[in-house]
Amino acid sequence: MMISINPDNPQQRLIEQVAEILRSGGVIAYPTDTTYGIGCSIFNKKGIERIYQIKQREKKKPFSFICSSQAEVAKYAKVSNYSFKLMKRYLPGAYTFVMDATNIVPDLLQTKQKTVGIRMPDNLICSAIVSALGAPLVTTSANISGEEPVGDPRDIFNMLRKQLDLVVDGGILPPDVSSVISLLGDTPVVLRKGIGDVGWCAEG
Repeated sequence: MMISINPDNPQQRLIEQVAEILRSGGVIAYPTDTTYGIGCSIFNKKGIERIYQIKQREKKKPFSFICSSQAEVAKYAKVSNYSFKLMKRYLPGAYTFVMDATNIVPDLLQTKQKTVGIRMPDNLICSAIVSALGAPLVTTSANISGEEPVGDPRDIFNMLRKQLDLVVDGGILPPDVSSVISLLGDTPVVLRKGIGDVGWCAEG
């Protein structure tokens, strides 16, 4: 199934429909501020397993997840004073911040070092879905691991419709990626350069 949602003014009834699919254990494709992602609730273990299969991705590479607010980030990551200030300045935006996980984060989404990658994309559809769901949303680009991200929802639908419960059409997006920034030390360190500006970070 595919539904179209207005990217500038998301229809609340459609957002609630998407959230209900997620609450029922669904796996969806949805727009972010970079490209399309595949996701489910972070508490949907079977859904996370499905995403690993869809992506053909190794289990040792955990997925990041999307939070709806900085207050929610603080539930799932240990946020230092400087991390809080950086997130307040740069989020929402095209960044994935790596931080130490709290005990509430499912093991499947933590690295061996007990860290997590957290996003707050600058995309109205995406943020509305996460808010309506009431829990963070797993995020990984809508493609097979090692291949280019896909920015056209129709292509995603044609490629993955048998493996997804829903594709949310929020328009065609470029195949961009977020900048990944480690906030584990005393200074932010760039782990991957994406479309988010990294001039304020140290090189990793």
